Amino acid sequence: MGPQRMFGMTPWVRRLLVANLLVFLVQETVYLNAAATFAFDPMNALSRPWTAVTYLFLHAGILHLAFNLLALFIFGPPVEERMGGRAFIGFYLASGIGGALLSYALILIRPASIVGASAAVYGVMLAFAWYWPDEPIYVFPLPEPLSAKWLVALAVLLSLGLALFPGLQPGVAHIAHLGGFATAFLWLKIDGWRLSRAERRLRGSPERGVLVHPAALTARRGSGETKARPRSPERSTAEIDRVLDKISATGIGSLTPAERRFLHEMSRKMRDRD
Repeated sequence: MGPQRMFGMTPWVRRLLVANLLVFLVQETVYLNAAATFAFDPMNALSRPWTAVTYLFLHAGILHLAFNLLALFIFGPPVEERMGGRAFIGFYLASGIGGALLSYALILIRPASIVGASAAVYGVMLAFAWYWPDEPIYVFPLPEPLSAKWLVALAVLLSLGLALFPGLQPGVAHIAHLGGFATAFLWLKIDGWRLSRAERRLRGSPERGVLVHPAALTARRGSGETKARPRSPERSTAEIDRVLDKISATGIGSLTPAERRFLHEMSRKMRDRD
């Protein structure tokens, strides 16, 4: 079962929204100089490495904050449900760090400090378009919706153009946006490759019954203690067949987070056995 929504939000999306709002409130009231300590400055990145993460929670103004939180609210919940909570927050932070790293690599193009969650949010947008490329997205003031893939493609082209000509929109870290896109793309490609490799390994196994699923079924006792009981080889084999049949019917992208973990773990056990 995927993350449970509350008020339309999944757990990590809700936590990120609250964290960004609280940090912005502190930034605008009791800690007016927060950017001096926590913004990412490519010129001082090696002496302040923590800023590759902390810059994600600072924003340059209310409109900057509102755009990022609105995009996270729209695109984040389905992506978190698809990935699972742990993978989603890792993906989010990796996209943000990727934005900082690209800014550092291209320090001569934009030496100024950067703030904002845009790199991470753009990574989430790319993941949404990756999983649901034809989903219609309404963008004000356009009269007709854009498919998710075209919306993200336009965002990438816009960020690229403005990064090449920073004078057109000074003060915006478009290089960081591109870093978020690039990191998200690599993450999704590697994840897809790992899933495909795991599927091929399991389909080629002549002896699925020798594998035992490591996940435990827990039985709660009166004392509150739990005891793990591994699945039988027969149940593991049946579960492998069910997951492989689901991939054949609806594609590898339709797997739930639990099914993805199961596929990886069975593949790892087969590799270790071999």
